[in-house]
This record gives sequence, C-alpha cells and structure tokens, in this order.
Amino acid sequence: MLSRQIEFEKLLNTRDLGGMTGADGRKVLPGKLYRSGHLFYATPNDRQKLAEMIGMSIDFRSAQECLEKPEPEINGIQMVQIPILDERRSGVTRDEDSYAEIREKMLQDESTALKYMAKTYEGFITNEYSVSQYERFIHILLEDHPKGILWHCTAGKDRAGFATVIVQELLGVSRKDITDDYLYTNVCLEPEIKDLTAMITTIPGVQAEKAVKAVNYLFGASIEYLETAYNAVEKHYGSFEKYLREALHVTPEEQERFREKYLEKAAA
Repeated sequence: MLSRQIEFEKLLNTRDLGGMTGADGRKVLPGKLYRSGHLFYATPNDRQKLAEMIGMSIDFRSAQECLEKPEPEINGIQMVQIPILDERRSGVTRDEDSYAEIREKMLQDESTALKYMAKTYEGFITNEYSVSQYERFIHILLEDHPKGILWHCTAGKDRAGFATVIVQELLGVSRKDITDDYLYTNVCLEPEIKDLTAMITTIPGVQAEKAVKAVNYLFGASIEYLETAYNAVEKHYGSFEKYLREALHVTPEEQERFREKYLEKAAA
C-alpha cells in the first residue's frame, strides 16, 4: 500500500503515510505523518483542513524560496524551518534565479538535467550540512506531538521525498514499497508538470522534445535519483542502517521508540 493522497483545493502532493506496511507487518498509523509540497497556495478551506490535521509544519526550503512564497500562518500550527540545501540548486529550489538558470543551462540537454538532479541526491548523503538537517528533522519526529506532523519542500519530491525515504526506512517499510511510493509523486504532480511543460516549450529557442524530457527530469521523481541516493549510502556507510546510526545518530533504542510512536501495536 502506498501513501494516501489527500484532496485539497490547491495542494497537489499532500499525502498521509498512514496504512503503509512497516516492520513485522505493522501498519503506519494514519493521521501522524504527512508529506507535501509547499503550502503557499493553500486556500482558506485548505488551511482549515490543515489546521485539523497537523500541529507542526516542517519547511525544507531555502530562505529565498520562503521569501518569495512564504509559509502561510495557520492558527494552531507551529512552523519550523529546516533548509536542507545550503546553496541554490536549479530544479530543486524553486526561486526565480533558479528558473533562469534552468532556462539557460538545462532545457537543451536532458542528460545534463538528469545528471544534475542525481548529483543533488548524492549530496543528500555526502553534504555535511544536508545530513545535519535531516538528523535534526528525524529527532523532531522523535519528540512527542499531540497532532500530526507535515514536512514539505516546494514540490514535495526531492528534499521532502528523501526525508520520507528516511522515515520509511526507520519504520521498516519494504524497499519496493518505498520505491513505488517515491514514484507515486509523478502521479500526484502530473497537473503541475503539464503546466510547466506547456509554459517552458513556448520559450523562444527551446527545442520542445528536449525541453519536455528535461522538465520531467527536473520536476519529476526518477528512479535514477533514488538509486543514486541508495548507492551513495552503500558507498559511504555500507548499509542504510549504518547511515541511520552513524550519519543521523539514531540509536537502536530511538528507532524502536520511533516505531512504537508511528506503527500500530504488535499483535499480542
């Protein structure tokens, strides 16, 4: 079972991890863990729905992204900023300068876009700043929260996508389900990707066929990206378990507590 997409008026990629199968066949509790794209376009009805669902929103975006599309203030929701990247990355951060860089450098060569995004995922594992921010994120989840927690970046596919992978690995979700759920992002974001494609292919001098492929690499989820991250984990730590222990400093006792918090109780 994949994460469940929640219907909002303006938020495309908001999903509840509840119902996914974790360790020992135990299901992830619903209403606890949510992933999403940014909340800037949330309508009043969307905001009311979010207020009923969550007590905390964790924002992985850069300072510039937050400045251009601020997180909406919603009564009862604590906003926490944990920027994952310490520099602007075209296709990952979505500020206006990044869009300009995309137009200039990547829309004519889809292979460049693919390699660039894969390198970003490798950085999630190898960049000390990114690692420390993911560590901070996980240890916030280990704290007690009376309501659900939502984490997001801009589209909810890369920074938030890999954060979700970490959560799922901690909970014992199978690698196949993690992969399928990661790629489900493309279904959730299909309307946005279509709009981006339509916009970018009208830019003078852009070759439509190459631009379409580049847009999908830059703004969609690709199995190559996830494989790059897992390969980097194997290269630098030997296993995902060691990555959790040595990079994110999650002890076996904390992982067990994480599972007790977010998985249904084991059968007697």
